Amino acid sequence: MIDHRHYDWWYFPFQLCSLPMYLCLVLPFLKKGSKKTAICTFLQDFNLLGGLAALIVSEGFRGIHWTLTLHGYVWHLLLVCIGIFVFIIGRSDLSWKGYARTLPIFFASCVLAFLINILAPGHGQADMFYISPYYPSTQPIFHEIALHIGILPANFLYLVTICIGAALLHLIFRRLSHWFLSRAADE
Repeated sequence: MIDHRHYDWWYFPFQLCSLPMYLCLVLPFLKKGSKKTAICTFLQDFNLLGGLAALIVSEGFRGIHWTLTLHGYVWHLLLVCIGIFVFIIGRSDLSWKGYARTLPIFFASCVLAFLINILAPGHGQADMFYISPYYPSTQPIFHEIALHIGILPANFLYLVTICIGAALLHLIFRRLSHWFLSRAADE
């Protein structure tokens, strides 16, 4: 009934916020080590950022259909909880090397998103990671930037901004960890 029974590639589940769905399925099959820790750190930094951003700017999933709206709020709240949970149980690597190990996961995901955007039927219907090469980003601020400097440079700037945002969250978690450790040492 939605979209006249045609699949809308915009809803294909491969956004930054969809990655935990895949990554959490892979985690139990990985042995304890740097790959598993990198994925946990990615969930803590990047997906917490994605969850918070989507909750702050929720137009992307609000008002489409009540079930999708409800799912959008629940899912993005769950992303926030997963990110905080990973930090609390100490599964992430809070060093800067730990953050650097998340970047290949992010960049590989960006490449896959870009390929889906190009290869999906109906050129421009898919907008995975909001980096469609066919039209300006629908993300606030970056839409205007794309109109001024072009779609691809604005998309690149958007991805760099995501990396900076994840790095800031990583820094916050790092500081919180140091604060908790210093308080524990004082007691």
